[in-house]
Amino acid sequence: MNLANIGVIGAGTMGNGIAQVCAQAGFDVTLLDIAQGALEKALATIGKNLDRQVSKGTLGEDDKLAALGRIRISTDYGVLKDAQLVIEAATENLDLKLKVLQQIAAQVSAECVIASNTSSLSITQLAASVSAPERFIGLHFFNPVPVMGLIEVIRGLQTSDATHALAMDMAQRLGKTAITAGNRPGFVVNRILVPMINEAILVFQEGLASAEDIDAGMRLGCNQPIGPLALADLIGLDTLLAILEAFYDGFNDSKYRPAPLLKEMVAAGYLGRKTGRGFHHYG
Repeated sequence: MNLANIGVIGAGTMGNGIAQVCAQAGFDVTLLDIAQGALEKALATIGKNLDRQVSKGTLGEDDKLAALGRIRISTDYGVLKDAQLVIEAATENLDLKLKVLQQIAAQVSAECVIASNTSSLSITQLAASVSAPERFIGLHFFNPVPVMGLIEVIRGLQTSDATHALAMDMAQRLGKTAITAGNRPGFVVNRILVPMINEAILVFQEGLASAEDIDAGMRLGCNQPIGPLALADLIGLDTLLAILEAFYDGFNDSKYRPAPLLKEMVAAGYLGRKTGRGFHHYG
């Protein structure tokens, strides 16, 4: 398949980032969301991101306009009929993702590859919800998508070699490094990273150190580019909690139990950067 037409479902942080990098790589992109306002906000965000690249001299004005011209927005799943690859980037909720994937499968051709940007859910389980599950694969991008150089490519039990090959080729065309992971909760990166962040939250919850000192300790003592609590705020505390709950359910192991403070902060609506408050304050 000569991949040219990509659909992206979900106009949030991950969806607009995926749409941007696909458009910059020369793909025609359809960005779909149920809310027109979210789509317009996503386009504005993409425009600002591209303007920043222009101002830094890493992108030409003509290339910016060309990338924007390759993105169309819609609230109608019917526009996916010509897509060759559709990437689902909805909220990290199993029931929601299953609903979205079934809507995608009802509109696309039998040859269209369907992918999920899930960070923790079972690719095998998601694949089972669509017809021809051998065309299903996990494509886990990292936030912020235009900056981060990695994609985890996750094979479900049903995923065909041809589907895997297409995903690896697309990652290369995006200028990303792809690693192939097996279908276990959290795959590779989050399996290692998220428990570390949860432990940092427990340290903060116990009053052992301030959020600033915890982050400084890990930045300067472990040479991490960003501290674990600041990273939690960037990821979104609701997303982080969903990942930990998927680990806890999937492995049935208490070491993945979410920190009580994390659950309380999510209940309070303190979700990190996107709400202006998490372990740190923003704006």
